[in-house]
Amino acid sequence: MEAEIVITAPLLFAFPIPLHLTFPTLLSLQQKLLQISAMAVSIPYRQLFIDGEWKEPIKKKRIPVINPATEEIIGDIPAATAEDVEAAVEAARKALTRNKGRDWARSSGAFRAKYLRAIASKIIDRKSELAKLEVLDCGKPLDEAAWDMDDVAGCFEYYADLAEALDRKQKAPVSVPLQTFKSHVLKEPIGVVGLITPWNYPLLMATWKVAPALAAGCTAVLKPSELSSVTCLELAEVCKEVGLPHGVLNIVTGLGPEAGAPLASHPIVDKIAFTGSTATGSAVMTAAAQSVKPVSLELGGKSPIIVFEDVDLDKAAEWTLFGCFWTNGQICSATSRLLVHESIATEFLEKLVSWAKNIKVSDPLEEGCRLGPVVSEGQYVKVNNLISTAKKEGASILYGGARPQHLKKGYFIEPTIIADVDTSMQIWSEEVELCFLVIWNGASAYPRIFKQELYG
Repeated sequence: MEAEIVITAPLLFAFPIPLHLTFPTLLSLQQKLLQISAMAVSIPYRQLFIDGEWKEPIKKKRIPVINPATEEIIGDIPAATAEDVEAAVEAARKALTRNKGRDWARSSGAFRAKYLRAIASKIIDRKSELAKLEVLDCGKPLDEAAWDMDDVAGCFEYYADLAEALDRKQKAPVSVPLQTFKSHVLKEPIGVVGLITPWNYPLLMATWKVAPALAAGCTAVLKPSELSSVTCLELAEVCKEVGLPHGVLNIVTGLGPEAGAPLASHPIVDKIAFTGSTATGSAVMTAAAQSVKPVSLELGGKSPIIVFEDVDLDKAAEWTLFGCFWTNGQICSATSRLLVHESIATEFLEKLVSWAKNIKVSDPLEEGCRLGPVVSEGQYVKVNNLISTAKKEGASILYGGARPQHLKKGYFIEPTIIADVDTSMQIWSEEVELCFLVIWNGASAYPRIFKQELYG
């Protein structure tokens, strides 16, 4: 088994590091990240990706791309509407049935795996560029974006393995009591799938949906969040480079009501997979229900972390903040609520504040950045409104809650720790994909507190 160690430094969260990575190797990796920072990367000008080709939106609309660290417009993306979605779905259906399915849907898993592996290889080749594009588009720290690109490639490789394994499982015999009957299991793709993905892990979460769909033999229409679509459009360019058959993957960028809604309700889309807010997920499910299509939903969360009196306080403080503020605190699984045992509450909160002061808030391209900006002006306004509401409702700000003094531009806010919270407050009960940690003193009461939770 591969052992793991945890390297801890005052200005860094602790990350699990494979033991075979020596310190010289780690220093080399750091140098490579610095080289990435030095690269001049601009936002490529792309169109919609439909039927294997770049196609201008029918209404010729585009959406500006705003760098959340500078508030500057750095490019734009195409804005699809229902007409473009229609063309993308038709292209996916045509690819599914081309040559009676033999070109993709009924091809061998090994055939499809070759394309998935080729995509993985191209992602690694372009890792530096893609990581920086991700940073410019959504504001996550550069090293996190680089690790995401590794995960993207790994995901395509993983599903390539499963596609190959699928061949061995086809027509598996099933024993039946009557000798005059023969029975076997045939695994078939569900058809055309619509994939709607969020802004916090733009390319990685898209890959979590695209890779398994293609491995299974489905064809797909991907609609990424309009707040962070740049790297998903680069995935389209990668698909062109590896020669993915036309129409197997189509990518339409645009606003939710104009592009996402027509995709969710389209009558010849066979399944929808959606990741995002609970409210939008409910709307997606309602739209899909009109044609009784199945849905896969990955929705909101408000994850608690519970700290009892017998823990190592320093490690608990470090990992509590790691869970809360990773990816700028913008994760549905962020441990944004803390329940701490009364007997250690005072000392533990002091340690939390001490650790929080060491989190480097900066331009996400800077070395050592651990907290970049929130993704958009809308999210920035939301976080400030929630802080204001928490104060009015009687909560206390132990740390943060404002723009860092050294950052005059960008959608930055300090890591924020909020105490004196009760379960009636908005900040406690609502999902907030922002840089908050809210605290309830009394871990022993957690069964009662969570009994009527909205989130499972």
